[in-house]
Amino acid sequence: MKTPQQLNRTPRPAALSVVVPVYNSETTLCELVARLGPVLAGTGAAYELILVNDGSRDESGRVIEELAFRHGWVRGIHLMRNFGQHNALLCGIRAARHDVIVTMDDDLQNPPEEIPKLLEKLGEGFDVVYGTPEERQQGIFRNWASRVTRVALQSSMGAETARHASAFRAFRTSLRDAFASYRSPFVSIDVLLTWGTGRFAAVRVDQRPRHSGQSNYTFRKLVVHALDMMTGFSTLPLQIASLTGFFFTLFGIAVLAYVLGRYALDGGSVPGFPFLASVIAIFAGAQLFALGIIGEYLARMHFRMMEKPTYVCRRGPTESRKENRWEFPENREYSARSMRKRS
Repeated sequence: MKTPQQLNRTPRPAALSVVVPVYNSETTLCELVARLGPVLAGTGAAYELILVNDGSRDESGRVIEELAFRHGWVRGIHLMRNFGQHNALLCGIRAARHDVIVTMDDDLQNPPEEIPKLLEKLGEGFDVVYGTPEERQQGIFRNWASRVTRVALQSSMGAETARHASAFRAFRTSLRDAFASYRSPFVSIDVLLTWGTGRFAAVRVDQRPRHSGQSNYTFRKLVVHALDMMTGFSTLPLQIASLTGFFFTLFGIAVLAYVLGRYALDGGSVPGFPFLASVIAIFAGAQLFALGIIGEYLARMHFRMMEKPTYVCRRGPTESRKENRWEFPENREYSARSMRKRS
């Protein structure tokens, strides 16, 4: 039996903030909160849930306010428009009030019951722990686009870390100090976390099929996101352009040696317009490729000089039931009616 001194030395569980970006998820939010409640209460520490409404076009905003009205540990933030998943996450991370932050999707593919696995691994001394699914529930094109995204992450995070990266992650809130002054419309939470630590880990977690609807990440959006990460947080494309230029310089030298060799052996130049046209086309394509990459970086600099905001809040975090009731009068009738239907 432990003595009072030994009990006092037992580390207290860290207070927990769960951040969930919400986009058109009115059908899953109530179940998400219902399942999160017992899990968070079981940690034995203070906790909160921050639902960031990323410009949803359905009734997600009203559902968030109803949940915040009914549960004191639920807070809602509403953005002015759809800024993107990572931008909404950054908003919620900056609003978190507790020692550890857990991020997860709103579609219930990340089971809330798996959160203790992340927290247990985090307690071993790591700063960031990813929940890597046992089997990814995606289509062929989504899998291919995800591989492209991981290649982009590897250029910014390192191969081993990027291999396990996912939207289901737990990390220490103190890491946000590393990117407290970050102000850019292009956001990658995984890359920003590498600015504060190198102690990453991953645990295997279950992944469920999507509860309802379809993923908002299309093949095109995933590829665009990968390109944004490569040009926004890495110099890999510039290095590729440099290597391409070096390769075609060697190719040009080889062509010149071939032309001089033909002149020395045969006493004439290489005949034919197709040969000349092909060489010109190859070099012109390489130049345009390099200029395109440089242009992407110039575009990033242009947008950052414009100081385009990362996100803009329509309504800040709701703090209590009383505030929920009176700060948003347009939701009173809806909340009361919804609760009567469910009771």
